[in-house]
Amino acid sequence: MDLAKLDRALSSGGVTFDFIGFDACLMATAETAFMTEKYADYLIASEETEPGIGWYYTNWLSALGRNSSLPTLEIGKNIVDDFVGTCAKQCRGQKTTLSVIDLAEFANTVPECMSGFAQSISTELKNENYQRISNARYNTREFAQSSKIDQVDLIHLAENIGTPQASDLVRVLKSAVKYNQSSRDITHANGVSIYFPYKAASKVDSACSTYSQIGMDSDYARAIRQFASMETGGQIASGGSSASSPVSSLFGSFMPSGSDIMSEIISQAGGELVNGLMSSISSGAVSGLDISNISFMKDLPVSDDSASAFFSSNRLDESDLIWKRNGSDYTVSLSEKQWELVHGLDKNMFYDDGSGYIDLGTDNVFDFAGNGDLIADTEKTWVSVNGQPVAYYHMDTTEYGDDRYSISGYVPAFLNGDRVNLIVVYDNNNPDGYIAGASADYRDGETDTAAKSLTELRKGDKLDFICDYYSYDGEYIDSFYIGKQMTVSSDMKISDTVVGERAVKIMYRFTDIYNQAHWTEAIDIK
Repeated sequence: MDLAKLDRALSSGGVTFDFIGFDACLMATAETAFMTEKYADYLIASEETEPGIGWYYTNWLSALGRNSSLPTLEIGKNIVDDFVGTCAKQCRGQKTTLSVIDLAEFANTVPECMSGFAQSISTELKNENYQRISNARYNTREFAQSSKIDQVDLIHLAENIGTPQASDLVRVLKSAVKYNQSSRDITHANGVSIYFPYKAASKVDSACSTYSQIGMDSDYARAIRQFASMETGGQIASGGSSASSPVSSLFGSFMPSGSDIMSEIISQAGGELVNGLMSSISSGAVSGLDISNISFMKDLPVSDDSASAFFSSNRLDESDLIWKRNGSDYTVSLSEKQWELVHGLDKNMFYDDGSGYIDLGTDNVFDFAGNGDLIADTEKTWVSVNGQPVAYYHMDTTEYGDDRYSISGYVPAFLNGDRVNLIVVYDNNNPDGYIAGASADYRDGETDTAAKSLTELRKGDKLDFICDYYSYDGEYIDSFYIGKQMTVSSDMKISDTVVGERAVKIMYRFTDIYNQAHWTEAIDIK
């Protein structure tokens, strides 16, 4: 049920509530608050996915039973404290948030500031400051990160964008969020999130349609459409979907890019850049987008000439992603301007099993020389479970001001026959890592919703690890099993072990300001 349907249901009910609470995932959004303000005094909801135990009803309902005159805000505080406190004891490694939002204050203070904030984003984009907005979005706390839902903390986003209008929005939001708590392993969860595209522009059109149905101001819809059009244009200028695959590097056909893709697109479209970009998308240039979900491309915030010039001069040059030998080290050297275009950096390893290549995933393992050059980690070790190397994919790294840290990633597997992602967490208390639980695995990593909780591994459960596999001909075959079936024990150990005696190929994935991936050439390690 989407927000427009919830709106109709609440309207049909004809009831005004003291509070509307969602014992569900990802509902503490500005969109939900805009929709529910007509029907309740307070919204109680979580920015993040909820652990499976959900709210702890016993204490707050008992308190309400003893005193039915409890103020609504006090009831809300009891719900938040009980939920976060119980999850901290029973759900190790699961991020937890819950907040109480005053909907009357939200409705009377946020819309005007939200409109100004959105207009300031549009102004930045029109002034060719896309990179500033992209950097702000990339560095903002994101929720259900692996599911590509693109929900981020609105206060943190506004703080990162930093315009005067953004500061005004931060002020009124902090006032409207009356109470907010989160687990110790999550930062910048301030109580209210919002959809802002970055991982998956395919949802922009449908989100903006929902905004219209629930009466949300059009300025924000325009701003995210403009951002998505610039991001998608940049992805096409970088080579489209072909740039998002490691295959050419893996099989030795690494071809540094240098052609002016935008000039070719404009030429083929008779001088109309937007038409050329939309035609490229329709031809499969960007994964997940097709003619049915790209009307946002019509909202490119700058002229054709300005957009073409911007994309051409702000493109990660793959001709620089070449390894140089420096003694025993392999290094990549980029200019300061090129490094400014890099958002993410991960090591990618493939194992040659004698018949093809096992994709072992990505990990945030890298180092830099004194002159700023990237130094490749060429060790043949990888993440293992009970000594069995597995495919592992880094998701998130959080560093705290007191030298604490939290790193999370996932391992694709079957748990008792069901496809899941095992969530692996590393932190100060567990530097070797531990398995926090298993989450549902969505097709292509994308979903419109997220399942509540992580499934706890129990003694005797059966695990089958899986990986992507490529033939020597460069063809992606399928997801294959890796290693033998494992029975869950009370002491599941995460470690780094040597992946095997055969050769590996090591590459590094650079993710740019358009969320486009680029791979270095492969290093062969015997």
